[in-house]
Amino acid sequence: MPEAVREDAWAVYRSIADAESRVHGAPVDQIHFHEVGTLDALADVVGVCWLMHRLVPDAVYASPVHVGSGQVKCAHGILPVPAPATALLLEGIPCYGGAVRGELCTPTGAALLRRFVTKFGPMPPLCIGKIGYGMGTKDFEAANCVRAMLGRSDAQPEQIVELCCNLDDMTPEEVGFAMERLFDAGALDVFTTPIGMKKNRPAVLLTCMCREETREAILETLFRHTTTLGVRASRCDRYTLTRTARTVDTAHGPVRVKSAEGFGVKREKAEFDDLARIARETGRSLREVRAEL
Repeated sequence: MPEAVREDAWAVYRSIADAESRVHGAPVDQIHFHEVGTLDALADVVGVCWLMHRLVPDAVYASPVHVGSGQVKCAHGILPVPAPATALLLEGIPCYGGAVRGELCTPTGAALLRRFVTKFGPMPPLCIGKIGYGMGTKDFEAANCVRAMLGRSDAQPEQIVELCCNLDDMTPEEVGFAMERLFDAGALDVFTTPIGMKKNRPAVLLTCMCREETREAILETLFRHTTTLGVRASRCDRYTLTRTARTVDTAHGPVRVKSAEGFGVKREKAEFDDLARIARETGRSLREVRAEL
């Protein structure tokens, strides 16, 4: 069994043990697994961990957890739904009761969700490739099943922050230096746009795109390295192609090639610095070098 599968399975059972420890007010080494210690529960945990190891998904999304309602009979007697350990394992996870009478989420299921789910919420835009169903043995008013779908999502946007300001009293060299410092501070992209300001003064609109976690650092850099008195901020969605890079061996040495794919398109482009190096060494034009590759 791969070590990664062992680690995931251990982490799942560790989270269950921690929850049971909190419920009973006893150390973890004194906790006894009851239902979750049976062979079928062990097979569930290891099977899911093995599956995730084989699939290696970029992200795992799940709907809010339907826990059921009423009571459930277990080794500790009759308990409310969700059971105490299940409720602890679902801390911070959106869940709801509903009209179905019975236990719909067990400690094992809650621990697996906590371990592997990236985000809880509505199903994102998805091009479905595979679908799997897991059917339960109990009869409820609604279908007693879990459905998993494997697919590809090209249209999932990334939330970014766009910061911009007008500059009419800085030299091009000063603006260029400020752009360098913004990239150093974590900016995703920085660019300028020629604009005209009051009294027909020529100026530039400096625009910087960044993630929320680097927003404060970018703002500080803007005020420190430009003459602006104010910065405008807006949030927007950014759609990107999936980008990869590889190195290709050629007769003139290694050349880095960048690839981008998604939304029905695929593009490749050789690194300019490598093309320029070959052009200098061989005395040929960039166009000739690019055509040869």
